[in-house]
Amino acid sequence: MKASHWVWLPVAAISTSAYATTYFSVEQAQRAIFPGASFTSTGKPNIWRTSNGGYFVVERVVGKHEYITVAIGVNPNGTVKQIEIMDYRESYGYEVRDASWRAQFVGKSASSPLELGADIKNISGATLSSKHITDGVKRVLQGLKG
Repeated sequence: MKASHWVWLPVAAISTSAYATTYFSVEQAQRAIFPGASFTSTGKPNIWRTSNGGYFVVERVVGKHEYITVAIGVNPNGTVKQIEIMDYRESYGYEVRDASWRAQFVGKSASSPLELGADIKNISGATLSSKHITDGVKRVLQGLKG
């Protein structure tokens, strides 16, 4: 009887991003948020000036484990015009794409609290995605202000 030799290899837990979904390219998100506008690079990565005087910004935040790419349209007066989820890679928490949740950001400015549980409602099961998107929008607004 021959002896069997087993070789045990470590198994790494890796995300396959099987749930990765792209909803908008940069150009599609620009047209969705600022229909008919033209865009000029500001010289800063992922920030464009719009022909109406606003800004279009692409921000990337971590959900729970994976990146979420968010498009943020900012009006000339510094308030949020609209946000869109461009890429979502998490296996759950996709409710952050719901129009009613995203609508909470409309009209917010750099002086708004923009805090989960305060002026932005949490989504059960998507708490980290909700928080990180909220923090990302706040960061963008603060950056454009200063």
